[in-house]
Amino acid sequence: MHVDMSHRVRLAAAALVVVAALALAPGAAAAWQLTKNGTVVSYDRRSLIIDGRREIFFSGSIHYPRSPPDMWPELIAKAKEGGLNTIETYIFWNIHEPEKGQFDFEGRYDIVRFFKLIQEHNMYAMVRLGPFIQAEWNHGGLPYWLREIPDIVFRTNNEPYKMHMETFVKIIIKRLKDANLFASQGGPIILAQIENEYQHLEAAFKNDGTKYIKWAANMAISTNVGIPWIMCKQTKAPSDVIPTCNGRNCGDTWPGPMNKSMPLLWTENWTAQYRVFGDPPSQRSAEDIAFAVARFFSVGGTMTNYYMYHGGTNFGRTSAAFVMPKYYDEAPLDEFGLYKEPKWGHLRDLHLALKLCKKALLWGKTSTEKLGKQFEARVFEIPEQKVCVAFLSNHNTKDDVTLTFRGQSYFVPRHSISILADCKTVVFGTQHVNAQHNQRTFHFADQTTQNNVWQMFDEEKVPKYKQSKIRLRKAGDLYNLTKDKTDYVWYTSSFKLEADDMPIRRDIKTVLEVNSHGHASVAFVNTKFVGCGHGTKMNKAFTLEKPMDLKKGVNHVAVLASTMGMMDSGAYLEHRLAGVDRVQIKGLNAGTLDLTNNGWGHIVGLVGEQKQIYTAQEAHPAGGVRELRQPHGHLRQLHHRQLPHAARQGAGGEGLPRQAHLHAARVRRRLRRRRQLPWHHRHARRAGQVLQEVAQSRAVIR
Repeated sequence: MHVDMSHRVRLAAAALVVVAALALAPGAAAAWQLTKNGTVVSYDRRSLIIDGRREIFFSGSIHYPRSPPDMWPELIAKAKEGGLNTIETYIFWNIHEPEKGQFDFEGRYDIVRFFKLIQEHNMYAMVRLGPFIQAEWNHGGLPYWLREIPDIVFRTNNEPYKMHMETFVKIIIKRLKDANLFASQGGPIILAQIENEYQHLEAAFKNDGTKYIKWAANMAISTNVGIPWIMCKQTKAPSDVIPTCNGRNCGDTWPGPMNKSMPLLWTENWTAQYRVFGDPPSQRSAEDIAFAVARFFSVGGTMTNYYMYHGGTNFGRTSAAFVMPKYYDEAPLDEFGLYKEPKWGHLRDLHLALKLCKKALLWGKTSTEKLGKQFEARVFEIPEQKVCVAFLSNHNTKDDVTLTFRGQSYFVPRHSISILADCKTVVFGTQHVNAQHNQRTFHFADQTTQNNVWQMFDEEKVPKYKQSKIRLRKAGDLYNLTKDKTDYVWYTSSFKLEADDMPIRRDIKTVLEVNSHGHASVAFVNTKFVGCGHGTKMNKAFTLEKPMDLKKGVNHVAVLASTMGMMDSGAYLEHRLAGVDRVQIKGLNAGTLDLTNNGWGHIVGLVGEQKQIYTAQEAHPAGGVRELRQPHGHLRQLHHRQLPHAARQGAGGEGLPRQAHLHAARVRRRLRRRRQLPWHHRHARRAGQVLQEVAQSRAVIR
């Protein structure tokens, strides 16, 4: 294809002029002001309607428990600066009701404060109540104690589950109502979601699944919040609930609601891909996201929600199985709240361009003109008012093209859309990135590597069966044993061997085989380290098979099993298992010895956890310094200077308990008050490496 570079430069310059004029126009922000005395939110086939006025919405997901409250105002302000007019969040049941009937709405869990901050920034809000949310969150947001309710089955037409679900939903709604946070009360919340992506497993419950989703819709509507309810990824949603799309390319993959009187709404536009342990960094380019959004609006969509706009951190033990603490770091605002360029800036420019086209998008007559096999123009026009907007699309992923539209030629790069605000002037091209680029780098902080002392906490002994208090014939389920209070359980068993049982040949070693439901384990025989193993996000079950030395007489097997979080998706979550399953000793002269039903002792948690040695260093001295010979235990580094830092630990496993992430919040809060760059204290990477985060370009915290 012929590329006219001078024409391309002129178009880019024209786009900058138009977008800049829009940004500076008097009253440009007035469209986002909220009505304080109560807002009527309705909808038609084109859009949500605010007080009788159609509107377009650019929303971003910011989850309140994934960032410290001190960061909330800045995150919301940066989202608004990026052209958003709406903030979305889930409600996280298991942090608000960790124990049945005991509620927590303080600190990072203060939902009223979070929504009021959104309102103070004159932005709308979308609340997704679930209460099952998935969200790569531990147990999909469901509290552990639900598993212990007799006869309960999650997310189906099950009376115990429905009763507890309804109770929690109504508690949250009452709390929001009492604070006047729904739009009908003058608050910012204009949309509410019940359930979450239920279509994925509805078939697993057959008719009970259909009954349940209808019940959930009716229950939600009965709360009388005065705003529309939605269900995401639920094509056959009950008639009074708006179905919405989740995905990367909803403009091409989603046909829209079956009820054609409902608008096209996009609740999850994935800005990257969340990472699990072992994954490479996830990437989704600014150009690809912009193309998907422009495409969605060109086919009639009027709301997109970026999931995530800021991912933040899975603090403590809140991440789902194998999900990393760093959550959606590639979002427009990274884990620390810094601008991720050019993603943030390119989407900001897209929002400005689409706002310029708002009148045509919301009231114009639509038409489509084919300009070639993979090229088209989608037009929104009000002829009598001379209002017109065109989207010129090139769906070819390899070749650029020059298209002729209404007598003029336009250069349209591969896999891109050009937006013509008056059907003549290009104000935005999804492949034309005018935003600056930045890069975040890590550097060793030499100050923290001087005069340091490493201490070994050596009270963590390999236990024996007689030391256990919980004894079962077979190894118990790890989830049932820990009740989501810790990640760790010691499994212990003892067995006796006679001389005739031992291998005859010296070159043949006996082998310990431990089959596990997941997620990781470290094995010891007679207190000596044998080996370790782990599963993955896709295959959580695994087998640890290692050679070992046995002795005549009584031998002791101990397996330290751990979970990397609870499952967050799928049917029958209440039946998922973790921990040791089957144990065998192979290579004996007498054959294979099956220890599965040998009788197992269980010790829940670690001594280091119970003593909280990961907290302030002066509170729990870890003992003297010595050569590290044990294959397990807790390490702690004592720094002689109070500096922000990030610690990485290698492939040895999770390292410190996941609660250590709570320290990161305190670090970030202190630094923001000092007007320094944000830092983060992480575990589960490489011990002894102290990293300093330096963001190049727009990294200064204001």
